[in-house]
Amino acid sequence: MTVVMIVFLVLLALGMPVAFAIGIAGFVFFLREPWLPLTMPVQLAVSETQNFALLAIPMFILAGNLMNETGVTDRLVRFATVLTRHMRGGLAQVSVVLSTLMGGVSGSSIADASMASRILGPGMVAQGLSRGYGAVVNAATSLITVAIPPSIGLVLYGSIGEVSIGRLFAGGLVPGLLMAAFLMGAVSITAKRRGYRALTEQRASGREIFSTFLETVWALLFPVLLLVTLRFGLLVPSEVGAFAAVYAIVLGLLVYRDLTWKRFVRALQQSVMDVGTIMLLIAMSALVSYGMKWEMMPQQLVGFLLGLHESPAVIVGVIMVFLLLLGCVVDSTVMILLLTSVLVPVMRSLGVDLVYFGVLMVMTCAYGLLTPPVGLTMYAVCSIMECSIADYLREGWPFLLAVLLVLILMALVPEVILFVPRAIFG
Repeated sequence: MTVVMIVFLVLLALGMPVAFAIGIAGFVFFLREPWLPLTMPVQLAVSETQNFALLAIPMFILAGNLMNETGVTDRLVRFATVLTRHMRGGLAQVSVVLSTLMGGVSGSSIADASMASRILGPGMVAQGLSRGYGAVVNAATSLITVAIPPSIGLVLYGSIGEVSIGRLFAGGLVPGLLMAAFLMGAVSITAKRRGYRALTEQRASGREIFSTFLETVWALLFPVLLLVTLRFGLLVPSEVGAFAAVYAIVLGLLVYRDLTWKRFVRALQQSVMDVGTIMLLIAMSALVSYGMKWEMMPQQLVGFLLGLHESPAVIVGVIMVFLLLLGCVVDSTVMILLLTSVLVPVMRSLGVDLVYFGVLMVMTCAYGLLTPPVGLTMYAVCSIMECSIADYLREGWPFLLAVLLVLILMALVPEVILFVPRAIFG
């Protein structure tokens, strides 16, 4: 597998799209193993996309795009503004709350960060916030959507590792809210030091909060309905995805009445592009995953890690550091696709709860979205906010530290992740 990894990294360095780099590197493995038929890569690529649980991914993506086209985002912005307008930092606080609310709608970190930068970015600059500050706030807060259901990363981990997606969704709730609290604290501290004021000194009245809440209640119920249907066995994850898409259409047509045919087609077009990218990655990653299993990498990794230390907690910490470093050069989705099949057997043999490890792994992998050189979210927000990477990094360390502290807390206190799944599912 050493040659395969070298080929993969060289192709990435040459600028080849990630999916093709993975596919070519995986095919190199089969060329080096002459007793494996060359028809197998095609069979593996096709069969990997036939996993029934993966059907939830295109449905959740479609639901998120439909909700964005039906005015849900604008209503959530108004609700977040009413809740935080008296807090120091102004629209930076709005961004944190908006990402927390949008986690139950988009399920995508990059989509959330891009949306927040387009909607809130001009107002942030007008309010006096530096472009780099606004960019890093929008990027960091978007990681909340990685934890709050429906998270695409958790669906990928659950389907590949054969772990309950419902429990993973429930396990992400507290970490997502905890990250929101830490980031709001970081905004308050940095805003005070930089002299960034609140949007207004006057708190919203209870009546105003309630009226804006009623405008968004159907969107806010979305993640709750997902967990309820999964808890009582009314729907399996793939069916929940279809339910989510239908729910979004009903909201757009009957509740908010903002979904036109033009917007519907636009949501479909965006969904096809998003799904095509993800499914191609899934198909190509099957080749490398098979090579890792063929080389017995999970068993070798267990032996290596136990040689370092016998404590599962220490081993989880070592893996976290490895994922944080790898996330600097490899995209988070690719890491989940390639490493889940290797790390899940390792965690199972060590007796580590797979829901706990899954939420921790997905959120740790997503940390790389915020950092160079591969951070896709970082590049997206810097492009939209028209700021340099240097400005982003100069303003970013308090927020990157806040996210890192949440990850450390999750690793040290498993109940942060496991409390809700155990309370709901037993």
